[in-house]
Amino acid sequence: MENTTIKYSLIIATYNRLPELKELIASVTELDFPKAKFELLISDDGSTDGTEAYVKAQDFPFNFKYIKQENKGPGEARNHGMREANGEFFIFIDSDCIIPANYLQEVDKAVIAEQLEAFGGPDDCHPDFPPMLKAINYSMTSFIGTGGTRGGSKKAVTKFYPRSYNMGIHRKVFEDIGGMNKLRHGQDMDLSVRIYNAGYKVGLIQDAFVYHKRRTNLRRFYKQIFNWGVARINLGRMYDSMLKPIHLAPAVIVAGLILVAVLALFFTWGRYLFGLAVLGALGIAGLAFLQSYARYKSVKVSLLSIITLYTQVFAYGAGTWSGIFQALTGKKVAKGFSKNYYK
Repeated sequence: MENTTIKYSLIIATYNRLPELKELIASVTELDFPKAKFELLISDDGSTDGTEAYVKAQDFPFNFKYIKQENKGPGEARNHGMREANGEFFIFIDSDCIIPANYLQEVDKAVIAEQLEAFGGPDDCHPDFPPMLKAINYSMTSFIGTGGTRGGSKKAVTKFYPRSYNMGIHRKVFEDIGGMNKLRHGQDMDLSVRIYNAGYKVGLIQDAFVYHKRRTNLRRFYKQIFNWGVARINLGRMYDSMLKPIHLAPAVIVAGLILVAVLALFFTWGRYLFGLAVLGALGIAGLAFLQSYARYKSVKVSLLSIITLYTQVFAYGAGTWSGIFQALTGKKVAKGFSKNYYK
């Protein structure tokens, strides 16, 4: 039976990420919000790293529930959480995030003032994060990196779609349109599209941000972004609104650079084109350096930001092409990296 005193259920889907989960739980403990009005629900997707033993040994000062299933993926883990949650609103937070103390205050204020039925917020980088994470944060949140689509800017090249690292929905939304689908990547975007299509009021709460650790090295970062490129093709085959020219820009850039490099090997005019491409790349690198330095005041982070920005563009473009080729060869669902994904 629903407990009407609980307004927000913080649903954390996790799989073998205990060190990060501990930091997230610690930040939940510091939330400046009435403890009786929210719950923390850990939905374990089959962890084998001691997650269950750790959380069951804790004495939390707020409502808490732990549930576990065999490994089925993050979408089904979140669905499992929603089925077991007691709150009026379900809020998804990724297990590699840290929540600021005023997070639920900002959510509650916006939900009441704007009568929101679904919402999302930005992700950011904690000042104590190491240089690589700050660089990844720059590339993921800067306008030249993502076009403002993740909620960090008031201007964006596309409509804002809440994503599962920081996303909330009213209980009635889940009861009406169901939960997340079985896509390994992009299931949160699919849910956001269905929420919009069902006519619910969706809002961006810019002050309700989370500190997001993301991937901790370039290999993991590349795999993550590659899979997002693959997911974009899957989403585009499901919804016309999910595949626009701007989404294909990284794929066009990657193909264009390869073509120019090949032409430079055989034609003089191709060398001029290659030179122009290099100058353009250097110009963007310079802009990224300046923007990153203005934010972090670190030369090291700024240099790393150039690397992460170009890694992001290449990975997304390569993933998009992989998704396109898989679709053309008849695969119903294109797939990206799955084995050793977090390594």
